[in-house]
Amino acid sequence: SLFLHRVVTDLPEEKQEMLERLHGSNEFLRGRKVLVVDDDARNIFALTSLLENQEMEVVSATNGRNAIDIMQNTPDVSMVLMDIMMPEMDGYETMREIRSIREFRTIPILALTAKAMKGDREKCLIAGASDYIAKPVNTDQLLSLMRVWLFQSGNTEVIRP
Repeated sequence: SLFLHRVVTDLPEEKQEMLERLHGSNEFLRGRKVLVVDDDARNIFALTSLLENQEMEVVSATNGRNAIDIMQNTPDVSMVLMDIMMPEMDGYETMREIRSIREFRTIPILALTAKAMKGDREKCLIAGASDYIAKPVNTDQLLSLMRVWLFQSGNTEVIRP
């Protein structure tokens, strides 16, 4: 509910139950394929370990160009975790290019960046990110964000009071 900017107690009972199920379960993560884009192998390893423990399938790319190629050749990617600071093609440019491809306009993209400066969140959202999380990544927060975005992308029902 924090990420949905709602006060849980203001929601109808059935919506509260849905949120509780959403945040307390791997139901929306299990079996989903996630593309992790980061130029640092240690970050890819850490995120892969975390996500595989949630029964997710992980594919990775070490630069933006490679990420776009993987997206175009892997039709069942459910979500992208995008590092921002990468050489050659940074995360901003990569997200803009992904969003320019019709079939990827609505795929959830979570921007991950160590450069947590004022205005970075807005810059990420303008470039095409669905949401933003600063490094070092709080794993509970990341998994919660992933559940919310995967739930929203798989359902037409929006949680409203």
